[in-house]
This record gives sequence, C-alpha cells and structure tokens, in this order.
Amino acid sequence: MQFLQPVLASAAQDAGSSQGFWDELWASFEKTFIYQDRWKFFLDGLLATLRIALFAALLGVLLGFLVAAIRSTYDMRAGSKRRSFGGVVIKILNVLCNIYITVIRGTPAVIQVMIMYFIIFANSRNKEFAAVLSFGINSGAYVAEIVRSGIMSIDKGQFEASRSLGFDYKSTMYHIILPQAFKNILPALGNEFIVLIKETSVAAYVGISELTYVGNLIRSRTYEAFFPLIAVALIYLAIVLLLSFLLKKLERRLRNSDH
Repeated sequence: MQFLQPVLASAAQDAGSSQGFWDELWASFEKTFIYQDRWKFFLDGLLATLRIALFAALLGVLLGFLVAAIRSTYDMRAGSKRRSFGGVVIKILNVLCNIYITVIRGTPAVIQVMIMYFIIFANSRNKEFAAVLSFGINSGAYVAEIVRSGIMSIDKGQFEASRSLGFDYKSTMYHIILPQAFKNILPALGNEFIVLIKETSVAAYVGISELTYVGNLIRSRTYEAFFPLIAVALIYLAIVLLLSFLLKKLERRLRNSDH
C-alpha cells in the first residue's frame, strides 16, 4: 500500500488547490457584488448609461434629420439655374452643415466630450447634460449622412409625380419620401444607436458615473479586475443583443407591411 501514498497525497493536494481556487473566486465575487451592496453601483451605472444614450439618441435623430433635410434639399436644387433668396439660404446652411459633419466625424468622441465638459460647460456641475449634448451632436452627424443617403436613394420621379398630384415639397417629403427612406436606412440607423450605446463608455473620462466608470471604480477598490470588467462587458452585450432583437423584429414587421 505504500506505493499508493504519493498518488493519494497528490490527489489530496489537487483537491485542496481546486477548493482554494473556488474559495478565491467566491471571495472575489463577494467583494465585487455583495460587499456594501456594490451591485447597486452597477445598477446606478446602467441607468446613467441608458439615460445618456436615450436622450443623446433623441437629440441625434432630431439634429440628423434636420441636417439631412438641408443637405438633400441643396442636392436636389443643385441642377437648378433659378436663383432665389431661399436658394441662397439653403446654400449657406449646406456649407454650415458640411463643416459640422466634417468636424464631428473627423475628431474622436472622447475629445468632443472633454471639450464639452471642461471648456464649454466648465462652470456647470451637470455632467450628464454635457454628455448628452456631446453624444447627441456626435450622433447627429452620422445620422444626417444615413438619412441623406436614404432620401437620395428614392427615385426623383416620385418627386415629380407628387408635384403633379398637387403636393408641395414638405408634403412630398413627409408623406412619400421619408416613409420609404426610413425602411431603407433602418438597419444603418439601428447600428448607429448600438454604436452610441457603447460609445457612452468614454464619458468615464470626465468622471460621469456610468457603467464603465462604475466597473473601473470597483476594480480600483477591490484590486481585482475580473468580475468588475467582465460584468460591465456582459451588461453591454445584453443591451446590444436586446436592441438587435428589437430592430430585427421591427424590420420584419415593416417588410411584411409591404406585401
């Protein structure tokens, strides 16, 4: 039986190390989520992330549709030789919109957030408002190009047909062009919202207590990175999967409405 003693000792050591591993894992989990109710920090960070993303998305859509309407109107009038005061105004607005899109798309989102918070709103303590404004303006530039491409994809003959039926430009856009364009741009628009959700993580650079900031804060308190960072990643993944599911469902419903 003596030859079995080393084998049994090795097995006992392996069992002890395995038990020690699970004990350490549980201790890490407890420090991250249970101690001092730290799971509430993640909940508060998630709510802050969703608030910022929701209001920024609304601002981005409003700004994007406005800029897209100006740019698409200019593109449609580009071939016209008729000069008018309205045409001059549209031309000036189009130049401003081009500058806006170029600047926003050409600079990192984190720099825009820092400029908004540390320079423009340097005397304000409302961090979330600065973040919403920054992300909304950033998203608006991308939404504008998405919407403009959708509008320009509609055949120009539909504009002429609607004019022959007595529709003015606003009625044509609202009742005929935009509904068709929306179906075409829905996948790209949904992707922009998903990107916006993940992009809000850079708000941690200015100390906003959103999801990424909370995860990093708990990591600095527990001196353990696994559970805080994995939890943040899984929460973002769950949000993205939910949004993707809802967008696919909406796309399917719009597709079925065409038949």
